[in-house]
Amino acid sequence: MPVTPEQQAEIDELRANPRPTLRAVSEGMEAHLYKAYDVLDHGFIRVIDYMGDDAAICQAARVSYGKGTKSVQNDEGLIRYLMRHWHSTPFEMCEIKLHVKLPVFVARQWIRHRTANVNEYSARYSILDREFYIPQPEQLAAQSVVNNQGRGSALTAAESARVLEILKGDAARTYDHYEEMISDEGKQGLARELARMNLPANIYTQWYWKVDLHNLFHFLRLRADAHAQYEIRVYAEAICKVVADWVPAAYGAFEDYRMGGGVLSARGLACLKRMLAGEELAQEESGMSKGEWREFQALLS
Repeated sequence: MPVTPEQQAEIDELRANPRPTLRAVSEGMEAHLYKAYDVLDHGFIRVIDYMGDDAAICQAARVSYGKGTKSVQNDEGLIRYLMRHWHSTPFEMCEIKLHVKLPVFVARQWIRHRTANVNEYSARYSILDREFYIPQPEQLAAQSVVNNQGRGSALTAAESARVLEILKGDAARTYDHYEEMISDEGKQGLARELARMNLPANIYTQWYWKVDLHNLFHFLRLRADAHAQYEIRVYAEAICKVVADWVPAAYGAFEDYRMGGGVLSARGLACLKRMLAGEELAQEESGMSKGEWREFQALLS
């Protein structure tokens, strides 16, 4: 069970005691506050707090643009303009604080996004739970032969079963040793900050992660992409559902211009113009490398 009974009791209590406020609220986000959404086998995300909504983005933009903008352009149109022209600071006016439970190896990918405030569960002070990420058989795949950091074809049923037995056995054995090392039954016991080093990267950790909307969109553009690693992508997809309800106009623009759009280099744009003019173009005539040409063709297909 991803959420402990104690955590669920806290969630129920918080949701049962709403408070009046003078601050702007997003009705879509209010429906998500404190709720835990399961991710992977033992993980979850839940919204702890947030600030701002679509109107806050427009309000910030109009400070710069001056009075009268609202009468010329509606909020959604302004947000689309800001997204289209890569304006960032208005989106930074919105923030979200998430409680995330995730495997350590996913956390190490996630923390590469250095534009957030993070406070992680401390295994120096507390004992980690016996919870490990064990993939579903369909998620077990061989190393890709074309992508050095990705997966290729799925493993056979027999090989998947063998790998799962190794993962489960190693996780159980290392946690048994972890408990044994920190135990004080008749002996001193090893310090927790040292005992933790024997645990594998698929053990679960938890953190609070606070980020503004501009940097959250950057995170989601990379991690909710179809090419992202599955184990972090499912977290990003769960966050996407929350953000879509929180700032629907901003999320719609993000989907259109970032997730569903594409970027052309100057060479790519020149090639596109030549192709639209009826010219048959090969990679050798494009001025692009084979990799660039492959990506350019994928963008147009």
